[in-house]
Amino acid sequence: MPSQRERIRMTDGEAAEFLATERTVQVASIGPDGTPHLVPMWFAVIDGRIAFWTYAKSQKALNLLRDPRVTCLVEAGDSYGELRGVSITGRAEIADDYETVFDVGVAVYSRYQGDMNHASRQGVEHEARKRVAVFVNPEKATSWDHRKL
Repeated sequence: MPSQRERIRMTDGEAAEFLATERTVQVASIGPDGTPHLVPMWFAVIDGRIAFWTYAKSQKALNLLRDPRVTCLVEAGDSYGELRGVSITGRAEIADDYETVFDVGVAVYSRYQGDMNHASRQGVEHEARKRVAVFVNPEKATSWDHRKL
């Protein structure tokens, strides 16, 4: 008989669908003094990787430039029997070229706000000049869905 952990593990397809529908990722980087720095972010999944953009001078960007180790958590559920989540540990890849940052900005904007118009496109273009794109290259993924119990 499979263990409880094996019974609640999401399939790859279930995990992908979960990441495609949930709205916030908790991003943990390592602060300059070694303590975890945890922040909620809007994100997109691009080529199978969690991606987000952030200000180039943000604490998370500075942390990930110094030490690319990162853990991301997307979770949902209000009661124990509804708890679901995907945790991904890996290394952050930071892109600062305008085109890549803009593309990630468009993906994130479109995911949360819908179709872009001229004004929103100009806003993303303006913001992309001050930001970096972060891609999480996964090394380990863990998932759970207590609704399977």
